Amino acid sequence: MQEVIFKDLGTQPYKEIWDYQEQLLKQNVDIKAANRELDNEDLKANTTNHLLFVEHLPVYTLGKNGNEENVLISANELFKQKIDYFHINRGGDITFHGPEQLVGYPILDLDNFKTDLGWYLRSIEETIIATMAEYGLIGDRSKGETGVWLDVGVKGKERKICAIGIKCSRWVTMHGFAFNINTDLSYFNNIVPCGIVNKQVTSLEKELGYKVHMNEVKQKVKKNFEQIFNAKLV
Repeated sequence: MQEVIFKDLGTQPYKEIWDYQEQLLKQNVDIKAANRELDNEDLKANTTNHLLFVEHLPVYTLGKNGNEENVLISANELFKQKIDYFHINRGGDITFHGPEQLVGYPILDLDNFKTDLGWYLRSIEETIIATMAEYGLIGDRSKGETGVWLDVGVKGKERKICAIGIKCSRWVTMHGFAFNINTDLSYFNNIVPCGIVNKQVTSLEKELGYKVHMNEVKQKVKKNFEQIFNAKLV
């Protein structure tokens, strides 16, 4: 069982937490590089796993290979609405982060878990699916579209509740998932979410018909993360 250092960072601007993730990733990558130069196993340092929770101030982020045409709002309108915008180094296309959305950033050395990005992405999805099940909702995967959905097999009713996009360097991960809890979904009208047309975005609040306590969701996600990743949050 791997120990994972957990921090709830509250509400933060996007750029500060992006920089913090980069710092944690670099520390682990540097440790792994130094370890490769050592023949004596006893002298090798251990990498450190982290899980960060945060709610961001309103921001759109575009993945490294994303299409800027999926941003349907002008720079002037972004400024007027006080929404930040960043072109970043994760996979995936355009998404929104904002208040009442649970964003989770696992900075994990997959050498401590399993060096398989498919397994890693499916495990994040499974963490959210297990959490949704505790609210009586059936989360699902959509073939070729990373994330967690509802009613995947019902044409016209498919709706995404959790977006996932990651970066991995020397098997150390960063970025992660964005789980809509009581999120203001009108922000998604300014983009083509994840570059996927003709599919909806939803939230726990919309699906359940009531506002959900964020701390309650956080506790459930933490518990399910521990079980699915065989980890202990400390």
